[in-house]
Amino acid sequence: MTDMDDTTAPQHGVRPRGLGARLRAANLATPLGMLVLVALCFFAWQWWDTRQKIDTLSQELAKRLRDSDAGSQESRLVAKQAQEAVREAEAKLNLMEARLQESQNQQVALEALYQELSRGRDDWVLAEIEQILAIASQQLQLAGNVSVALVALQSADSRLARSDRPQFISLRKVLARDIDRLKSAPNLDLTGLSLKIEQLIGAVDGWPLAFEGRPHDEKRTAAAAGDGFWSTLGSQIWAEIRQLVRVQNSDRPEAVLLAPDQAFFLRENVKLRLLNARLALLQRDQSGYRQDIRAATDWIGRHFDTRAKPVANAMSTLKQLAAAGVSVEPPTLAESLAAVRNFKTSREISRDKAPR
Repeated sequence: MTDMDDTTAPQHGVRPRGLGARLRAANLATPLGMLVLVALCFFAWQWWDTRQKIDTLSQELAKRLRDSDAGSQESRLVAKQAQEAVREAEAKLNLMEARLQESQNQQVALEALYQELSRGRDDWVLAEIEQILAIASQQLQLAGNVSVALVALQSADSRLARSDRPQFISLRKVLARDIDRLKSAPNLDLTGLSLKIEQLIGAVDGWPLAFEGRPHDEKRTAAAAGDGFWSTLGSQIWAEIRQLVRVQNSDRPEAVLLAPDQAFFLRENVKLRLLNARLALLQRDQSGYRQDIRAATDWIGRHFDTRAKPVANAMSTLKQLAAAGVSVEPPTLAESLAAVRNFKTSREISRDKAPR
């Protein structure tokens, strides 16, 4: 059948059906056929080589894709671990920031508390200084006691010095000026003078009146040791008889006899004079004070027994009181009190204006 096909000529209008037929038709033995065959072999080899290269490339690409997948998995794992580490670091950072904020808030609160305590301590110091100055001013105005006021001002200055606050320097300067004025002022002990007058007032009721006085007892001569019984007895009887009648010289006018109610009013009048003298002393009324002291001295010398020791001591005390000068005007502490109060007022105003 092949031979038939080879020998059979192609019919007009019929297309060859295969390569073999075309090759046979082209007479393979011709150079063109050989060239075609070589070309076909070359193309087949190229195709096979290209196919091998493609397979190799495909395998290499697959391998690299597998490696890339493994690397990407590792990268994803590392990235996941890195993300977890970042989240942990962020949590720790947030915790540290929270603790830092808490620490800062505590520091601010402590600073505010310290400032408040400092202001409160300064307020206590100022209140204490104001109280000390008020008491010292009262002592000066009522009792004229310069020494007590001086001690009070020195105590206030020492209190400010212990505080060691620069803002108290102006107050200490004012206190220093008042301390110098008190040191140079005359010291009038109104309290001591007032106490002496009060003691006299309390002792008036116990003083004997002049008409109640008795003659002084004469010293009895003691009986000699060698005298007999009758001599001693006679001396004692004579001494008793001499006591019945006494004659005594008096160097003062006869004392006025007073009824009990009159004696009571006399003592009350003496007390009233002494009370008036004490009031004039506190008012620093020199003339009124001396007038009342002089009147009380005259009444005591006229109506009381000046030979009695309590009355003699009272007369001596009245003489000392009459010699005291009470018209001395002590210095005031108005400047120091005003400085302390102005300082407190300025602190309160600045505190109100400060931002909350």
